[in-house]
Amino acid sequence: MHSKESAILLISCPDKKGIVYKISHFIYSNNGNILRSDQHADEESGTFFMRIEWDLDGFAIEKNKIIKAFEPIAAEYSMNWQLHFSAKQQRTSIFVSKMDHCLYDILLKAKEGEIATDIACIISNHESLGTIAKYFNIPFFVFQKTKENKLQQEQKELAVLKDFDVDCIVLARYMQILSAHFVSHYPNKIINIHHSFLPAFKGAKPYHQAYQHGVKIIGATSHYVTELLDQGPIIEQDVIRVSHKDSIEDIIRKGKDIEKLVLSRALKKHLEHKVLVYANKTIVFD
Repeated sequence: MHSKESAILLISCPDKKGIVYKISHFIYSNNGNILRSDQHADEESGTFFMRIEWDLDGFAIEKNKIIKAFEPIAAEYSMNWQLHFSAKQQRTSIFVSKMDHCLYDILLKAKEGEIATDIACIISNHESLGTIAKYFNIPFFVFQKTKENKLQQEQKELAVLKDFDVDCIVLARYMQILSAHFVSHYPNKIINIHHSFLPAFKGAKPYHQAYQHGVKIIGATSHYVTELLDQGPIIEQDVIRVSHKDSIEDIIRKGKDIEKLVLSRALKKHLEHKVLVYANKTIVFD
């Protein structure tokens, strides 16, 4: 029977012989039991990626000393690496505007334990969804934004996030563009969701445009937010078929369903430390 706590090691490094052996031997020689291991070698770049998780029950090295103990192996193979512990639940802030479907989905899944996170606070640029926050007993903050006050309002948002010790931000159909300054405070920790159409439709009412053009597939993309709008590393995508029988209301409903699904999947992967960002792409482990 395994303990509730495990250690999770994420690495990327130049691909060389002996990496898996060295890591596995490090765990084994310190009385660790490997629970999960996943790896990938990118032949084009010659880069090796790995996620390995082991039980801390009986592990010979104390938690706060594992980093120092592993450093010689990391240095030997020029690793970029992260060490996480499953017992530390990340704190999430949800940013919203007026649409509530993604917000409800995340709140319900967090409440039921399907997504392991503490929802620290909800931040919005409108009052509209305050009643939902109140129902779930989650602090709700409104920062209305204009072109003139955007940077000042973002400073207030950053202060709230710091006060609530937030680790991860989810843009649950938050209809505002974040500044590069804001994004720099949470690199690869801000997750966005938006529609994905073939062909692509921009601007207002994209689902109406899709309906008018008779698209057969609609989808959603969830990605990390970077300075480049909607061009960050993609975490999760999915599609759903539509047909001439679908009304505009049907397409909007299906679009909301796929957005909820894709965003919650992406958030879950992130919280479980199953995503590595590399060269504006992601390695998403099983």
